[in-house]
Amino acid sequence: MKTVAVTGYKNFELGIFKREAEEVKYIKLALRRHILSFLDEGLEWVVIAGRLGTELFAAELVFELQEEGYALKLAVLEPFKEQSANWNETNQLWQEEIIAQADFHDWITKRPYENPSQFELCDQFIIDHTDGALMLYDLEKEGSPRFFYKRAKEEADYFLICIDFYELEDVVSETQSF
Repeated sequence: MKTVAVTGYKNFELGIFKREAEEVKYIKLALRRHILSFLDEGLEWVVIAGRLGTELFAAELVFELQEEGYALKLAVLEPFKEQSANWNETNQLWQEEIIAQADFHDWITKRPYENPSQFELCDQFIIDHTDGALMLYDLEKEGSPRFFYKRAKEEADYFLICIDFYELEDVVSETQSF
């Protein structure tokens, strides 16, 4: 697997309102485990849509792995221009930092938001151009990732792993037992 999409809940869906929150550490640890195993299988690119929460946490993790010497690249493929226009200033700056460090950045539709179909186009484009996806998504708690999940499940031979809340609880338990 050379390319993997990473997506999942937005930070506010998880009740996380600061990127330095303690919970982010556990999310990154869970993502890290999977990404490291993908690296062993030849992973070269992580692809995100630049959305708040899981995707930006994953981007930070990619940068951490790059600093550790892993040959991993980040692509940010936003659904439309000015995606962060309605976000607060802190979140806008966060996304700008991610984009500035990304190895590749572009927009699926090269115009500002017009309608929800731009999100659908983005999801489909990312699915069509990646080998699989790693999602922070629990089937027992629907949220915004359900749209990507449903679309990915419809694709034959598309590799999909979901990190659910049980796995996150395991990561917390394992970390706290040291």
